[in-house]
Amino acid sequence: MVPRQHCLECLDRDPPALLESAVWIAAEHLPSLEPTEVLRDFGGLLQAVACGLPNLPPAELAQPLLRRLNELDFHEDDETPLRPRAALLPEVLARRRGQPLSLALIALELAVRLEVPLVGVGFPGHFLLRVPGADHLLDPCSGRRLYTRDCRELLFRALGPQAELQATHLRTASPREMIQRLSRNLRQLHQEAGQPLAALKDAERVLQLGPPGMYDHLARADIYRVLDCPQAERYDLEHALMLCDNPAQHLQLAQRLRRLGQAQPLH
Repeated sequence: MVPRQHCLECLDRDPPALLESAVWIAAEHLPSLEPTEVLRDFGGLLQAVACGLPNLPPAELAQPLLRRLNELDFHEDDETPLRPRAALLPEVLARRRGQPLSLALIALELAVRLEVPLVGVGFPGHFLLRVPGADHLLDPCSGRRLYTRDCRELLFRALGPQAELQATHLRTASPREMIQRLSRNLRQLHQEAGQPLAALKDAERVLQLGPPGMYDHLARADIYRVLDCPQAERYDLEHALMLCDNPAQHLQLAQRLRRLGQAQPLH
């Protein structure tokens, strides 16, 4: 199987192999990568984390696990501009720097192997973690506890002061949703790095992993425009138009489609 098929097959397992799926995503972009070696080496990190955890019941080990990762120098990547390596799991493991979601995927895999209850939360702009039933969330970058007020402040930073905290922001993310979000992160990072072919791989994977949104089709349309593929761009613009429920955006998309049609050469 090619890396994309391996990635999807990992998510179809019971339980899903979340970290392995993310490693196969990296294999799409790093041809020399050996996923089996990355997964084998992960055992060393598991041992280093486990030996530094306190003697507590598993249900109380989520925050110590995250703090232990901090002690081992795992931190949020603050590089400017942020590069794709902040979301490619083998490079995050090697550099010990990554986006919140990337660090969360590592923590979730460790939690599974150590039988520590922990789930992902698809919070806007900054992926979070939670112990099921707890009254707080956890920042995967530091292990800090986040309560309602903290979540509101985090939301304001991500979406602006007019944003309102909603129950959907605190919903548990499924493995497929997490890998789709990872793919969106990589798509954006590859676009910003001027790597449209790499971004196209991520954009296609986003559409494969779950119901796409309007912005997913728009993002791929923008990539096709850079690659000078007008027919493919039109396909995504038409699908974005069908998913659009904002009148102003609907008008903008319709105008863009008309301009694209006018630009087509006659045959």
